[in-house]
Amino acid sequence: MAEGARSLALVGLSGTGKSTMGRVLSSALGWPLLDTDALIVGAQGRPVAAIFADLGESHFRDLESAALDTALANPPAVVATGGGIILRPENRTLLRQRATVIWLDAPDAVILARLAAHDEGRPLLAATPAARLATLRAARAEIYRAVADSVLDTSDLSPQELVDRVLRELHLISETQ
Repeated sequence: MAEGARSLALVGLSGTGKSTMGRVLSSALGWPLLDTDALIVGAQGRPVAAIFADLGESHFRDLESAALDTALANPPAVVATGGGIILRPENRTLLRQRATVIWLDAPDAVILARLAAHDEGRPLLAATPAARLATLRAARAEIYRAVADSVLDTSDLSPQELVDRVLRELHLISETQ
């Protein structure tokens, strides 16, 4: 299955399940999981929030672009991206050229509940999370749609059910499983 296979890249707002689905997809496919935020944290030795605070968003986006290029360099892999990875045109080009892109989405109420349950100090959702999330969705939805090969609502199914749907859609498992 892996020979000639393209990487799978998961894009979407924070809290849509990219990391969770990435782990389950990686296990199901036997492919490495490369999380762009984890690559950045590993290379920088500090959390994303600290990078944002100390060096600014522009510097973080530079690091994010480099991490995406690294993650997509040797397919196949499952690549869980940061929510803003699609903001730079060069990242959108990389995604389209080197990966099958799945946009994970969920209603704002679901995302906010997930973020509250797993508070990781996400820098772009720090103050007034509901308003900030609505702003992010409005700014990014069309970009996600433009880069995505597939859109998946993560609000009602378990991670395993979502992964099974992705694998069926990509013809990586049979419809009868």
